[in-house]
Amino acid sequence: MKLQLAAFIAATALTGVVFAAGDQPAWWHSHGHGGGGVTAFGKPGDPKKVSRSINVEMTDDTRFTPAVISVKRGETIRFNVKNAGKEKHEMVLGTEGELKERYEMMKKMQEIAHAEVNAVTLDGGMSGVLIWQFTKSGSVPFACLLPGHYDAGMKGSVVVE
Repeated sequence: MKLQLAAFIAATALTGVVFAAGDQPAWWHSHGHGGGGVTAFGKPGDPKKVSRSINVEMTDDTRFTPAVISVKRGETIRFNVKNAGKEKHEMVLGTEGELKERYEMMKKMQEIAHAEVNAVTLDGGMSGVLIWQFTKSGSVPFACLLPGHYDAGMKGSVVVE
């Protein structure tokens, strides 16, 4: 029991978020904190099984390029994400509901640092990688959930065929 409590404290400290028991939002359970990272739209990808790489650029005009990305169901995509701006930006994959819920939380607790399997957060000029396997067909939204960015239209979608 003590080991489980220590692991929980360490995990929450790494993300900078601590919730009261039973008060966790839906994305907390579905993105690597007890749910193994499996979501309604896929799961973290195995870097050894990447189908292809896609470059994504984030800019200070609150846009992603490309904003619409097409993939095939089952593909494991390596997103090479570059923040071409000076401001901090992030690329977060999720359902519309998860993205909106997390955005509302971000507006209240702006200093939160995220270490989620479905997201990459980058300071200006930095690059990072997000590897994801898309297991379901449909449209998977992504967005920058930093305060003001989502409302300004910093959104996109992955179309899974």
